[in-house]
Amino acid sequence: MKKKFSPSQILFHWVVFILIVLAYATMELKGIAPKGSSAREWIKTLHYTFGLSVMLLMLLRIILKVMHKDPEITPTPPDWQIALSKAVHGILYLMFISLPLLGVLSLYYGKVEWSFFSYAMPVSNDQSSDMQHTLKDIHEFIANTGYFIIGLHAFAAIFHHYIMRDNTLIRMIPWKK
Repeated sequence: MKKKFSPSQILFHWVVFILIVLAYATMELKGIAPKGSSAREWIKTLHYTFGLSVMLLMLLRIILKVMHKDPEITPTPPDWQIALSKAVHGILYLMFISLPLLGVLSLYYGKVEWSFFSYAMPVSNDQSSDMQHTLKDIHEFIANTGYFIIGLHAFAAIFHHYIMRDNTLIRMIPWKK
């Protein structure tokens, strides 16, 4: 029985974590640059790039999740904790796939030109500001809800490590045996 996630799962988990921190940071920091400035446009492009990168890596994480069986938690937590964990992880996966998708669609319908690693992203031939605003509102709602879900996920890992004293957190830490 393996005691840790696969090295690729651990790597993707932490790379996605870093990209999510950067996506949230750029979202929060864009306000320091004046509207219309090149600095603000650069920060927004970074936000879009980090977000789309998260989505692509989350899709790869799903493939890895299918390929690799999760290591067991020892000692085994109660069934309700396992069910809650699966629900929160499902929400996290759904959130970090839907958030970038909604953002990219918002940009598409808003005819916002941007590039993803030098690849010009498509824009709609017809601007639909109603669709753009609806998608952006949903995107922002999910992003704001994300603070709570991410916090819950981090709290659960720390709770399991320090209170339950099981291997939940250790399974995803690369340097711990």
